[in-house]
Amino acid sequence: MSDPSPIARLRPKKAFGQNFLVNEGAIATIVGSALASKAPRLLEIGPGPGVLTERLLADGRPLWAVDLDPEACALLGERFSTRPHFHLLQGDAVRIPLPGGEPWSVVGNLPYNAATPILARLLTEDLAWDRMVLMFQLEVAQKLMGVPGTKAYGPLSVLAQLCARLTRLVKLGPGSFRPTPKVDSAAVLFEPREDPPSRAERRALLTVLHRSFAHRRKTLANNWQGVLPAEVLAGVGLAPALRAEVIPPAAWLEATRKLIQQHPEVFPSPCP
Repeated sequence: MSDPSPIARLRPKKAFGQNFLVNEGAIATIVGSALASKAPRLLEIGPGPGVLTERLLADGRPLWAVDLDPEACALLGERFSTRPHFHLLQGDAVRIPLPGGEPWSVVGNLPYNAATPILARLLTEDLAWDRMVLMFQLEVAQKLMGVPGTKAYGPLSVLAQLCARLTRLVKLGPGSFRPTPKVDSAAVLFEPREDPPSRAERRALLTVLHRSFAHRRKTLANNWQGVLPAEVLAGVGLAPALRAEVIPPAAWLEATRKLIQQHPEVFPSPCP
């Protein structure tokens, strides 16, 4: 590494799911992919000691960094506060307010214990992004890219694939991080689709998916029992005798759009 001192100075905390990336090849791949975006500003989630931050700042675009760890924020402030295009936000990336405006290029070695809710926020809230390059546990990355009929395929697969084109950039073993995790990891590139679901449709889609996948081995009719009768499911294109895991993303979106129009009572809040 060119500068191992920041990592040595920051104590990783299990409570924050911290595993700092030390693989130089992976660092270069992630930063290069994030900076290939034409977005006018950058958003880094979980910068920790600032290994990616240092390289991202060299690009010159405004960078917002979000971290929950007070010690990490203190170190980041010490290292980069003199850079006028560096903006530090201390808080939980799942819920901290983020500046509106122009699209982001989002990058992050996401904390293992919060990666899924962070991604769900990025995909469902009104946050404009041109691309995202995010690190996950390998199992989560496999779920994101899961195909119908496989164990990996689920609500996260459907939502992510309807919103973005996904590419696995690099797979990393435990030795690429400090401290060494017990699992492999993977960096995934998200590029937005030209015709993604609206924000309201995405939130409604999650409601439909979570109900449908509630018990993977049960049929749709069983999972929706007491909520919607089988004939309604069939009417929106969801064969009641099927299991959720065999239905492709496009069919889920079509069914959700019909349910929004025909059965808005299914959803916890009004859907336009």
